[in-house]
Amino acid sequence: MKDTAEPQYEVAVIGAGPGGIAAGVKLRHAGIDDFIVLERSDEVGGSWHENHYPGLGVDIPALAYQYSFARKANWSRVFPLGPEVKQYHVDVANRFGVRERVRFGAEVDREEWDDDSGYWKLRLTDGSVVTARFVISAVGAFVRPKDEVGIPGTRSFKGKVLRPSDWDHDYDLSGKTVGIIGTGASAVQIIPSIAPEVGQLTVFQRTPVWSLPKPDFRIPVAVQRVLGVPGIQPMLNGGALVVVDLALRAIVGLPGGVVHPVMDRFDAVCQALYRRYLARVITDPTTREALTPNFGLVAKRPTLSNSYLRAYNRDNVALVTTPIEKITPTGVRTDDKALHRFDALILATGYEVFSDPETYRPGTVLGRNGFDLAKFYNDEGLQAYQSVSVHGLPNRWTLVGPYSWTGSGWHAFVEMTADHAVRAIGEARRRGAVWCEVRKEAADAYHRGIHRRGESLRYYLADLNGHVPTYYRNSQGDSTYVRPSGFFEARRGSRRFPLDDYHYQVPALAGVSA
Repeated sequence: MKDTAEPQYEVAVIGAGPGGIAAGVKLRHAGIDDFIVLERSDEVGGSWHENHYPGLGVDIPALAYQYSFARKANWSRVFPLGPEVKQYHVDVANRFGVRERVRFGAEVDREEWDDDSGYWKLRLTDGSVVTARFVISAVGAFVRPKDEVGIPGTRSFKGKVLRPSDWDHDYDLSGKTVGIIGTGASAVQIIPSIAPEVGQLTVFQRTPVWSLPKPDFRIPVAVQRVLGVPGIQPMLNGGALVVVDLALRAIVGLPGGVVHPVMDRFDAVCQALYRRYLARVITDPTTREALTPNFGLVAKRPTLSNSYLRAYNRDNVALVTTPIEKITPTGVRTDDKALHRFDALILATGYEVFSDPETYRPGTVLGRNGFDLAKFYNDEGLQAYQSVSVHGLPNRWTLVGPYSWTGSGWHAFVEMTADHAVRAIGEARRRGAVWCEVRKEAADAYHRGIHRRGESLRYYLADLNGHVPTYYRNSQGDSTYVRPSGFFEARRGSRRFPLDDYHYQVPALAGVSA
Protein backbone atom coordinates (compact mmCIF):
# COMPACT_ATOMS: atom_id res chain seq x y z
CA MET A 1 0.00 0.00 0.00
CA LYS A 2 1.30 3.45 -0.92
CA ASP A 3 2.37 6.00 1.64
CA THR A 4 -0.47 8.43 2.38
CA ALA A 5 1.78 11.32 1.30
CA GLU A 6 1.92 9.86 -2.17
CA PRO A 7 -0.87 10.08 -4.77
CA GLN A 8 -2.90 6.99 -5.60
CA TYR A 9 -1.61 6.91 -9.17
CA GLU A 10 1.35 8.27 -11.04
CA VAL A 11 -0.83 9.28 -14.01
CA ALA A 12 -4.57 9.86 -14.40
CA VAL A 13 -6.04 10.08 -17.89
CA ILE A 14 -9.42 11.81 -18.14
CA GLY A 15 -11.55 10.23 -20.86
CA ALA A 16 -11.49 6.83 -22.59
CA GLY A 17 -12.27 8.01 -26.10
CA PRO A 18 -9.77 7.99 -28.97
CA GLY A 19 -7.42 10.32 -27.08
CA GLY A 20 -7.55 8.45 -23.79
CA ILE A 21 -6.89 5.14 -25.51
CA ALA A 22 -3.91 6.66 -27.34
CA ALA A 23 -2.55 8.07 -24.07
CA GLY A 24 -2.87 4.70 -22.36
CA VAL A 25 -1.05 2.90 -25.16
CA LYS A 26 1.73 5.51 -25.21
CA LEU A 27 2.15 5.32 -21.42
CA ARG A 28 2.47 1.56 -21.49
CA HIS A 29 4.91 1.74 -24.39
CA ALA A 30 7.05 4.13 -22.32
CA GLY A 31 7.03 1.74 -19.39
CA ILE A 32 4.70 3.88 -17.28
CA ASP A 33 2.19 1.36 -15.94
CA ASP A 34 0.91 3.10 -12.82
CA PHE A 35 -2.02 4.91 -14.38
CA ILE A 36 -5.81 5.03 -14.35
CA VAL A 37 -8.26 6.14 -17.03
CA LEU A 38 -11.35 7.92 -15.72
CA GLU A 39 -14.37 7.57 -17.99
CA ARG A 40 -17.80 9.07 -17.29
CA SER A 41 -19.63 6.52 -19.43
CA ASP A 42 -19.83 2.71 -19.14
CA GLU A 43 -17.62 1.79 -22.09
CA VAL A 44 -14.61 3.07 -24.00
CA GLY A 45 -14.91 4.86 -27.33
CA GLY A 46 -15.94 8.37 -26.31
CA SER A 47 -18.42 9.90 -28.73
CA TRP A 48 -18.56 6.60 -30.65
CA HIS A 49 -20.08 4.99 -27.58
CA GLU A 50 -22.23 7.91 -26.43
CA ASN A 51 -23.64 8.58 -29.90
CA HIS A 52 -25.70 5.88 -31.59
CA TYR A 53 -28.27 7.80 -33.56
CA PRO A 54 -29.65 6.61 -36.93
CA GLY A 55 -27.15 6.94 -39.77
CA LEU A 56 -24.11 7.53 -37.54
CA GLY A 57 -20.83 7.07 -39.37
CA VAL A 58 -17.42 8.63 -39.96
CA ASP A 59 -17.09 11.52 -42.37
CA ILE A 60 -13.49 10.86 -43.37
CA PRO A 61 -12.17 7.61 -44.87
CA ALA A 62 -11.42 4.88 -42.34
CA LEU A 63 -7.80 4.68 -43.52
CA ALA A 64 -7.31 8.15 -42.01
CA TYR A 65 -9.44 7.45 -38.95
CA GLN A 66 -7.39 4.92 -37.03
CA TYR A 67 -4.25 4.61 -34.94
CA SER A 68 -0.88 4.20 -36.59
CA PHE A 69 -0.11 1.41 -34.10
CA ALA A 70 -3.38 -0.46 -34.76
CA ARG A 71 -4.18 -0.28 -38.45
CA LYS A 72 -7.23 -2.23 -39.56
CA ALA A 73 -7.31 -3.62 -43.09
CA ASN A 74 -10.76 -5.21 -43.09
CA TRP A 75 -12.96 -2.14 -42.72
CA SER A 76 -16.31 -3.03 -44.26
CA ARG A 77 -16.73 0.36 -45.98
CA VAL A 78 -14.66 3.34 -47.01
CA PHE A 79 -16.71 5.35 -44.49
CA PRO A 80 -17.72 2.79 -41.84
CA LEU A 81 -20.82 3.17 -39.68
CA GLY A 82 -20.84 3.92 -35.98
CA PRO A 83 -21.05 0.39 -34.52
CA GLU A 84 -17.98 -0.74 -36.47
CA VAL A 85 -16.01 2.33 -35.42
CA LYS A 86 -16.97 1.86 -31.79
CA GLN A 87 -15.97 -1.80 -31.87
CA TYR A 88 -12.60 -0.83 -33.33
CA HIS A 89 -11.89 1.35 -30.29
CA VAL A 90 -13.05 -1.35 -27.87
CA ASP A 91 -10.80 -3.88 -29.60
CA VAL A 92 -7.77 -1.57 -29.50
CA ALA A 93 -8.34 -0.78 -25.82
CA ASN A 94 -8.51 -4.49 -25.03
CA ARG A 95 -5.60 -5.45 -27.25
CA PHE A 96 -3.20 -2.98 -25.63
CA GLY A 97 -4.35 -3.48 -22.05
CA VAL A 98 -5.90 -0.06 -21.66
CA ARG A 99 -9.49 -1.06 -20.96
CA GLU A 100 -8.43 -2.93 -17.83
CA ARG A 101 -7.15 0.39 -16.42
CA VAL A 102 -10.45 2.22 -16.99
CA ARG A 103 -12.70 3.21 -14.11
CA PHE A 104 -16.15 3.56 -15.63
CA GLY A 105 -18.84 5.86 -14.29
CA ALA A 106 -16.14 8.25 -13.09
CA GLU A 107 -16.93 11.79 -14.21
CA VAL A 108 -14.38 14.40 -13.17
CA ASP A 109 -16.10 17.49 -11.81
CA ARG A 110 -13.07 19.46 -10.62
CA GLU A 111 -9.30 19.28 -11.01
CA GLU A 112 -7.26 20.83 -8.19
CA TRP A 113 -3.49 21.05 -7.97
CA ASP A 114 -2.22 20.60 -4.41
CA ASP A 115 0.72 22.97 -4.03
CA ASP A 116 1.89 21.36 -0.80
CA SER A 117 1.75 17.73 -1.94
CA GLY A 118 2.75 18.34 -5.55
CA TYR A 119 0.00 16.31 -7.20
CA TRP A 120 -3.54 16.60 -8.58
CA LYS A 121 -6.78 15.94 -6.74
CA LEU A 122 -9.53 14.97 -9.14
CA ARG A 123 -12.96 15.36 -7.56
CA LEU A 124 -15.61 13.17 -9.14
CA THR A 125 -19.33 13.82 -9.33
CA ASP A 126 -20.00 10.93 -6.94
CA GLY A 127 -18.05 12.75 -4.22
CA SER A 128 -14.92 10.60 -4.36
CA VAL A 129 -11.41 11.92 -5.00
CA VAL A 130 -8.68 10.43 -7.19
CA THR A 131 -5.13 11.68 -6.70
CA ALA A 132 -2.40 11.50 -9.34
CA ARG A 133 1.04 12.99 -9.87
CA PHE A 134 0.38 13.71 -13.54
CA VAL A 135 -2.86 14.35 -15.43
CA ILE A 136 -3.59 13.94 -19.13
CA SER A 137 -6.93 15.45 -20.15
CA ALA A 138 -8.30 13.48 -23.09
CA VAL A 139 -11.87 14.77 -23.14
CA GLY A 140 -11.68 15.42 -26.88
CA ALA A 141 -12.76 18.18 -29.24
CA PHE A 142 -16.48 18.03 -28.53
CA VAL A 143 -16.49 18.32 -24.78
CA ARG A 144 -20.18 18.01 -23.90
CA PRO A 145 -23.57 18.31 -25.65
CA LYS A 146 -25.06 21.77 -25.32
CA ASP A 147 -27.44 21.61 -22.41
CA GLU A 148 -29.12 24.87 -23.33
CA VAL A 149 -29.94 25.23 -27.01
CA GLY A 150 -30.61 28.96 -26.78
CA ILE A 151 -34.33 28.70 -27.62
CA PRO A 152 -37.00 29.74 -25.10
CA GLY A 153 -39.34 27.01 -23.91
CA THR A 154 -37.10 24.06 -24.74
CA ARG A 155 -38.05 22.18 -21.59
CA SER A 156 -41.77 22.83 -22.06
CA PHE A 157 -42.27 20.40 -24.96
CA LYS A 158 -44.53 17.54 -23.89
CA GLY A 159 -43.76 15.17 -26.75
CA LYS A 160 -40.71 12.95 -27.16
CA VAL A 161 -37.36 14.78 -27.14
CA LEU A 162 -34.43 13.06 -28.86
CA ARG A 163 -30.80 14.14 -29.01
CA PRO A 164 -27.94 12.69 -31.10
CA SER A 165 -26.03 12.00 -27.87
CA ASP A 166 -29.03 10.43 -26.11
CA TRP A 167 -31.07 8.56 -28.69
CA ASP A 168 -33.93 6.34 -27.54
CA HIS A 169 -34.11 3.43 -29.96
CA ASP A 170 -37.19 2.08 -28.19
CA TYR A 171 -39.19 5.07 -29.40
CA ASP A 172 -40.85 4.19 -32.70
CA LEU A 173 -40.75 7.07 -35.20
CA SER A 174 -42.90 5.26 -37.73
CA GLY A 175 -45.66 7.53 -39.00
CA LYS A 176 -44.86 10.23 -36.45
CA THR A 177 -44.77 13.97 -37.08
CA VAL A 178 -41.19 14.94 -36.28
CA GLY A 179 -39.25 18.19 -36.10
CA ILE A 180 -35.49 18.49 -36.07
CA ILE A 181 -33.63 21.64 -35.05
CA GLY A 182 -30.19 21.97 -36.62
CA THR A 183 -28.49 21.02 -39.86
CA GLY A 184 -24.98 20.20 -38.66
CA ALA A 185 -23.01 17.01 -39.11
CA SER A 186 -25.31 14.87 -36.94
CA ALA A 187 -28.48 16.16 -38.58
CA VAL A 188 -27.06 15.49 -42.05
CA GLN A 189 -26.86 11.82 -41.09
CA ILE A 190 -30.12 11.62 -39.13
CA ILE A 191 -32.45 13.36 -41.61
CA PRO A 192 -32.12 10.95 -44.57
CA SER A 193 -32.04 7.96 -42.21
CA ILE A 194 -35.42 8.66 -40.62
CA ALA A 195 -37.21 10.41 -43.52
CA PRO A 196 -38.51 7.19 -45.12
CA GLU A 197 -40.18 5.99 -41.89
CA VAL A 198 -41.68 9.13 -40.35
CA GLY A 199 -45.04 10.53 -41.36
CA GLN A 200 -43.80 14.11 -41.70
CA LEU A 201 -40.35 15.59 -41.05
CA THR A 202 -39.80 19.34 -40.64
CA VAL A 203 -36.22 20.61 -40.60
CA PHE A 204 -35.51 23.95 -38.92
CA GLN A 205 -32.41 25.46 -40.48
CA ARG A 206 -30.53 28.50 -39.21
CA THR A 207 -27.55 28.16 -41.57
CA PRO A 208 -27.31 25.91 -44.63
CA VAL A 209 -24.52 23.39 -44.71
CA TRP A 210 -22.22 22.35 -47.52
CA SER A 211 -23.09 18.73 -48.30
CA LEU A 212 -20.87 17.13 -50.91
CA PRO A 213 -21.10 13.68 -52.54
CA LYS A 214 -19.67 10.90 -50.38
CA PRO A 215 -17.48 8.39 -52.25
CA ASP A 216 -18.63 5.55 -50.04
CA PHE A 217 -18.86 1.87 -50.95
CA ARG A 218 -18.24 -1.55 -49.48
CA ILE A 219 -14.59 -2.58 -49.62
CA PRO A 220 -14.13 -5.86 -51.51
CA VAL A 221 -12.24 -8.65 -49.77
CA ALA A 222 -9.49 -8.44 -52.40
CA VAL A 223 -8.92 -4.78 -51.58
CA GLN A 224 -8.90 -5.57 -47.85
CA ARG A 225 -6.12 -8.05 -48.50
CA VAL A 226 -4.10 -5.44 -50.35
CA LEU A 227 -4.62 -2.99 -47.49
CA GLY A 228 -3.29 -5.66 -45.15
CA VAL A 229 0.08 -5.70 -46.93
CA PRO A 230 2.63 -4.01 -44.63
CA GLY A 231 3.35 -0.45 -45.69
CA ILE A 232 0.33 0.05 -47.97
CA GLN A 233 -1.89 1.89 -45.50
CA PRO A 234 0.87 4.14 -44.12
CA MET A 235 1.79 5.06 -47.69
CA LEU A 236 -1.79 5.95 -48.65
CA ASN A 237 -2.45 7.88 -45.46
CA GLY A 238 0.92 9.60 -45.67
CA GLY A 239 0.22 10.74 -49.21
CA ALA A 240 -3.07 12.32 -48.16
CA LEU A 241 -1.37 14.03 -45.23
CA VAL A 242 1.27 15.51 -47.53
CA VAL A 243 -1.41 17.09 -49.75
CA VAL A 244 -3.28 18.61 -46.79
CA ASP A 245 0.01 19.65 -45.21
CA LEU A 246 1.17 21.51 -48.30
CA ALA A 247 -2.16 23.34 -48.61
CA LEU A 248 -2.20 24.43 -44.97
CA ARG A 249 1.45 25.49 -45.04
CA ALA A 250 0.79 27.58 -48.15
CA ILE A 251 -2.12 29.35 -46.45
CA VAL A 252 -0.15 30.25 -43.34
CA GLY A 253 3.23 30.71 -44.96
CA LEU A 254 2.51 33.08 -47.84
CA PRO A 255 1.91 36.82 -47.31
CA GLY A 256 -1.68 37.95 -46.83
CA GLY A 257 -1.47 40.05 -49.96
CA VAL A 258 -0.99 36.83 -51.92
CA VAL A 259 -3.28 34.48 -49.99
CA HIS A 260 -6.29 36.73 -49.38
CA PRO A 261 -7.21 37.24 -53.06
CA VAL A 262 -6.82 33.50 -53.62
CA MET A 263 -9.22 32.82 -50.75
CA ASP A 264 -11.73 35.28 -52.17
CA ARG A 265 -11.58 33.62 -55.57
CA PHE A 266 -11.66 30.12 -54.10
CA ASP A 267 -14.89 30.82 -52.23
CA ALA A 268 -16.53 32.44 -55.28
CA VAL A 269 -15.67 29.50 -57.54
CA CYS A 270 -16.79 26.90 -55.00
CA GLN A 271 -20.12 28.64 -54.45
CA ALA A 272 -20.76 28.84 -58.18
CA LEU A 273 -19.99 25.14 -58.64
CA TYR A 274 -22.14 24.19 -55.68
CA ARG A 275 -25.10 26.09 -57.10
CA ARG A 276 -24.79 23.98 -60.24
CA TYR A 277 -24.64 20.84 -58.15
CA LEU A 278 -27.75 21.82 -56.19
CA ALA A 279 -29.60 22.53 -59.44
CA ARG A 280 -29.04 18.91 -60.42
CA VAL A 281 -30.04 17.48 -57.03
CA ILE A 282 -32.86 19.62 -55.59
CA THR A 283 -36.10 19.79 -57.58
CA ASP A 284 -37.86 22.70 -55.82
CA PRO A 285 -36.27 26.11 -56.60
CA THR A 286 -37.30 27.66 -53.26
CA THR A 287 -35.84 24.80 -51.27
CA ARG A 288 -32.73 24.86 -53.44
CA GLU A 289 -32.16 28.53 -52.72
CA ALA A 290 -32.63 27.99 -48.99
CA LEU A 291 -30.02 25.22 -49.04
CA THR A 292 -27.43 27.38 -50.82
CA PRO A 293 -24.65 28.60 -48.52
CA ASN A 294 -23.51 32.22 -48.80
CA PHE A 295 -20.14 31.43 -47.26
CA GLY A 296 -16.98 29.56 -48.16
CA LEU A 297 -16.55 25.82 -48.41
CA VAL A 298 -14.38 25.51 -45.29
CA ALA A 299 -15.75 28.42 -43.25
CA LYS A 300 -18.06 25.96 -41.49
CA ARG A 301 -17.59 22.23 -41.21
CA PRO A 302 -18.55 20.77 -44.60
CA THR A 303 -20.33 17.43 -44.69
CA LEU A 304 -20.39 14.42 -46.97
CA SER A 305 -23.63 12.67 -47.86
CA ASN A 306 -25.26 11.09 -50.88
CA SER A 307 -28.75 11.27 -49.38
CA TYR A 308 -29.06 14.43 -47.27
CA LEU A 309 -29.94 16.90 -50.03
CA ARG A 310 -32.13 14.40 -51.85
CA ALA A 311 -34.21 13.94 -48.70
CA TYR A 312 -35.70 17.38 -49.37
CA ASN A 313 -37.22 16.05 -52.60
CA ARG A 314 -39.51 13.83 -50.55
CA ASP A 315 -43.12 14.90 -50.12
CA ASN A 316 -42.94 14.29 -46.35
CA VAL A 317 -39.87 16.50 -45.72
CA ALA A 318 -40.18 20.26 -45.29
CA LEU A 319 -37.49 22.88 -44.76
CA VAL A 320 -38.20 25.89 -42.54
CA THR A 321 -35.77 28.82 -42.46
CA THR A 322 -37.93 31.29 -40.53
CA PRO A 323 -36.24 31.87 -37.13
CA ILE A 324 -37.70 30.05 -34.15
CA GLU A 325 -39.50 32.24 -31.62
CA LYS A 326 -39.93 29.55 -28.98
CA ILE A 327 -40.66 25.91 -28.31
CA THR A 328 -44.13 25.25 -26.96
CA PRO A 329 -45.66 22.20 -25.21
CA THR A 330 -46.97 20.98 -28.58
CA GLY A 331 -44.27 22.05 -31.04
CA VAL A 332 -42.29 24.98 -32.41
CA ARG A 333 -43.51 28.53 -32.99
CA THR A 334 -41.58 30.55 -35.56
CA ASP A 335 -41.26 34.33 -35.85
CA ASP A 336 -44.07 34.43 -38.41
CA LYS A 337 -46.35 33.09 -35.61
CA ALA A 338 -46.81 29.74 -37.35
CA LEU A 339 -47.10 26.83 -34.92
CA HIS A 340 -45.57 23.56 -36.07
CA ARG A 341 -47.00 20.65 -34.03
CA PHE A 342 -44.93 17.51 -33.45
CA ASP A 343 -45.05 14.12 -31.80
CA ALA A 344 -41.26 14.19 -31.41
CA LEU A 345 -38.58 16.87 -31.49
CA ILE A 346 -34.93 16.19 -32.29
CA LEU A 347 -32.44 18.68 -30.86
CA ALA A 348 -29.39 18.41 -33.10
CA THR A 349 -27.94 21.64 -31.75
CA GLY A 350 -24.32 20.66 -31.33
CA TYR A 351 -21.62 20.48 -28.70
CA GLU A 352 -19.54 22.76 -26.55
CA VAL A 353 -16.22 22.74 -28.37
CA PHE A 354 -12.67 22.88 -27.01
CA SER A 355 -11.90 26.07 -28.96
CA ASP A 356 -14.52 28.22 -27.17
CA PRO A 357 -13.61 29.96 -23.89
CA GLU A 358 -17.17 29.41 -22.64
CA THR A 359 -16.55 25.65 -22.62
CA TYR A 360 -14.25 26.05 -19.62
CA ARG A 361 -16.17 26.58 -16.38
CA PRO A 362 -14.63 28.79 -13.67
CA GLY A 363 -13.36 26.80 -10.71
CA THR A 364 -13.13 23.46 -12.51
CA VAL A 365 -9.40 23.40 -13.33
CA LEU A 366 -7.32 25.07 -10.63
CA GLY A 367 -3.54 25.07 -10.83
CA ARG A 368 -0.59 26.42 -8.95
CA ASN A 369 -1.21 29.39 -6.62
CA GLY A 370 -4.94 29.40 -7.45
CA PHE A 371 -4.50 29.63 -11.22
CA ASP A 372 -7.91 29.19 -12.87
CA LEU A 373 -7.81 27.89 -16.43
CA ALA A 374 -11.24 29.30 -17.34
CA LYS A 375 -10.33 32.77 -16.09
CA PHE A 376 -7.03 32.66 -17.96
CA TYR A 377 -8.71 31.65 -21.23
CA ASN A 378 -11.41 34.27 -20.92
CA ASP A 379 -9.00 37.05 -19.95
CA GLU A 380 -5.98 36.19 -22.10
CA GLY A 381 -7.47 34.16 -24.94
CA LEU A 382 -7.09 30.45 -25.59
CA GLN A 383 -3.45 29.43 -25.77
CA ALA A 384 -1.23 26.52 -24.86
CA TYR A 385 2.35 25.51 -25.58
CA GLN A 386 2.26 23.10 -28.54
CA SER A 387 -1.53 23.14 -27.87
CA VAL A 388 -1.11 20.83 -24.85
CA SER A 389 0.52 22.62 -21.90
CA VAL A 390 -0.37 25.79 -19.97
CA HIS A 391 1.91 27.70 -17.61
CA GLY A 392 0.28 27.59 -14.19
CA LEU A 393 -0.86 23.97 -14.56
CA PRO A 394 2.05 21.72 -13.50
CA ASN A 395 2.03 18.08 -14.52
CA ARG A 396 -0.99 18.53 -16.77
CA TRP A 397 -1.48 18.19 -20.52
CA THR A 398 -4.52 18.43 -22.79
CA LEU A 399 -4.58 16.24 -25.89
CA VAL A 400 -7.00 18.52 -27.75
CA GLY A 401 -6.25 22.09 -26.77
CA PRO A 402 -6.03 25.56 -28.35
CA TYR A 403 -4.81 25.57 -31.95
CA SER A 404 -5.09 21.80 -32.25
CA TRP A 405 -6.36 20.49 -35.53
CA THR A 406 -3.76 20.17 -38.27
CA GLY A 407 -5.87 18.73 -41.07
CA SER A 408 -5.18 15.11 -40.16
CA GLY A 409 -7.55 12.52 -38.76
CA TRP A 410 -8.07 12.91 -35.03
CA HIS A 411 -6.21 9.69 -34.22
CA ALA A 412 -3.00 10.95 -35.80
CA PHE A 413 -3.39 14.18 -33.88
CA VAL A 414 -4.04 12.71 -30.41
CA GLU A 415 -1.17 10.29 -30.93
CA MET A 416 1.29 13.15 -31.36
CA THR A 417 -0.08 15.20 -28.44
CA ALA A 418 0.04 12.08 -26.28
CA ASP A 419 3.67 11.70 -27.37
CA HIS A 420 4.32 15.21 -26.05
CA ALA A 421 2.73 14.49 -22.66
CA VAL A 422 4.47 11.14 -22.23
CA ARG A 423 7.84 12.63 -23.25
CA ALA A 424 7.50 15.39 -20.64
CA ILE A 425 6.43 12.89 -17.96
CA GLY A 426 9.36 10.67 -18.86
CA GLU A 427 11.81 13.54 -18.55
CA ALA A 428 10.38 14.57 -15.18
CA ARG A 429 10.83 10.99 -13.97
CA ARG A 430 14.39 10.86 -15.34
CA ARG A 431 15.30 14.04 -13.47
CA GLY A 432 13.60 12.89 -10.30
CA ALA A 433 11.28 15.89 -10.41
CA VAL A 434 8.04 15.94 -8.42
CA TRP A 435 6.51 18.27 -10.96
CA CYS A 436 7.24 19.94 -14.26
CA GLU A 437 5.63 22.97 -15.82
CA VAL A 438 6.11 24.71 -19.13
CA ARG A 439 8.10 27.90 -18.67
CA LYS A 440 6.12 31.09 -19.15
CA GLU A 441 8.63 32.55 -21.59
CA ALA A 442 8.48 29.40 -23.74
CA ALA A 443 4.67 29.33 -23.70
CA ASP A 444 4.42 33.05 -24.51
CA ALA A 445 6.92 32.81 -27.35
CA TYR A 446 5.09 29.84 -28.84
CA HIS A 447 1.73 31.61 -28.66
CA ARG A 448 3.08 34.78 -30.25
CA GLY A 449 4.41 32.75 -33.15
CA ILE A 450 1.27 30.64 -33.65
CA HIS A 451 -1.00 33.69 -33.40
CA ARG A 452 1.06 35.58 -35.96
CA ARG A 453 0.96 32.66 -38.38
CA GLY A 454 -2.81 32.43 -38.03
CA GLU A 455 -3.42 35.81 -39.66
CA SER A 456 -4.71 34.40 -42.94
CA LEU A 457 -6.97 31.92 -41.17
CA ARG A 458 -8.46 34.74 -39.12
CA TYR A 459 -9.00 36.72 -42.33
CA TYR A 460 -10.86 33.81 -43.90
CA LEU A 461 -12.97 32.96 -40.85
CA ALA A 462 -13.50 36.36 -39.23
CA ASP A 463 -13.42 38.78 -42.17
CA LEU A 464 -14.30 37.01 -45.40
CA ASN A 465 -16.78 34.67 -43.70
CA GLY A 466 -17.45 36.52 -40.48
CA HIS A 467 -21.20 36.46 -41.07
CA VAL A 468 -21.55 32.71 -40.63
CA PRO A 469 -21.67 30.99 -37.20
CA THR A 470 -18.90 28.39 -36.99
CA TYR A 471 -16.91 26.73 -34.25
CA TYR A 472 -13.80 27.28 -36.37
CA ARG A 473 -14.03 30.87 -35.08
CA ASN A 474 -14.67 31.33 -31.37
CA SER A 475 -16.49 34.08 -29.46
CA GLN A 476 -13.24 36.02 -29.15
CA GLY A 477 -12.95 36.17 -32.92
CA ASP A 478 -9.96 33.84 -33.01
CA SER A 479 -9.41 30.68 -35.04
CA THR A 480 -8.21 28.52 -32.14
CA TYR A 481 -9.67 25.34 -33.66
CA VAL A 482 -6.97 25.06 -36.34
CA ARG A 483 -3.22 25.01 -35.79
CA PRO A 484 -1.64 27.29 -38.41
CA SER A 485 1.12 24.85 -39.32
CA GLY A 486 1.35 21.62 -41.21
CA PHE A 487 0.82 18.23 -39.63
CA PHE A 488 4.43 17.19 -39.94
CA GLU A 489 5.71 20.36 -38.30
CA ALA A 490 3.27 19.85 -35.45
CA ARG A 491 4.36 16.24 -35.03
CA ARG A 492 8.01 17.23 -34.91
CA GLY A 493 7.17 19.84 -32.30
CA SER A 494 5.46 17.26 -30.11
CA ARG A 495 8.25 14.72 -30.40
CA ARG A 496 11.27 17.05 -30.29
CA PHE A 497 10.28 20.09 -28.25
CA PRO A 498 13.23 21.44 -26.22
CA LEU A 499 13.09 19.63 -22.90
CA ASP A 500 14.29 22.77 -21.14
CA ASP A 501 11.13 24.58 -22.24
CA TYR A 502 9.83 22.97 -19.05
CA HIS A 503 10.84 23.73 -15.49
CA TYR A 504 11.45 20.60 -13.41
CA GLN A 505 11.03 20.83 -9.64
CA VAL A 506 13.03 18.26 -7.70
CA PRO A 507 12.07 17.34 -4.13
CA ALA A 508 12.53 20.12 -1.60
CA LEU A 509 15.02 17.99 0.29
CA ALA A 510 17.44 18.33 -2.58
CA GLY A 511 17.17 22.10 -2.43
CA VAL A 512 17.52 22.64 -6.15
CA SER A 513 15.37 22.63 -9.27
CA ALA A 514 16.19 21.77 -12.84
